[in-house]
Amino acid sequence: MNWLLVLVGAAVGAPLRFLTDRAVQRRHDTVFPWGTFAVNVLGCLVLGTLTGAAAAGAASSQVSLVLGTGLCGALTTYSTFSYETLRLAEDGARFFAAANVVASVVAGLGAVFVGVTGAEALWA
Repeated sequence: MNWLLVLVGAAVGAPLRFLTDRAVQRRHDTVFPWGTFAVNVLGCLVLGTLTGAAAAGAASSQVSLVLGTGLCGALTTYSTFSYETLRLAEDGARFFAAANVVASVVAGLGAVFVGVTGAEALWA
């Protein structure tokens, strides 16, 4: 049954990633991978909120499987982040490559912190 929960979450996360990436990237005329950045930060926020909710006893293991493993697993993408960063560096856009790494790590950790803190405040 657990694999079915993960499958349901992934079935929502994968198309959500694709559609969000395209919608965000279309709005920016730059080589910076804003779409991938957006889905990764969003996934960090969702996972942080879920972690805070689970720690407070407000999220079951089934919810964690659907949202954490399934949805966030399919929504976020370390491989695309790595590929796009490497592509930027190889194309001579080293500033954008470095900015992608720094901004992704800082924003991702910040989003997790906001999610955990918000969930703890809500369910504590």
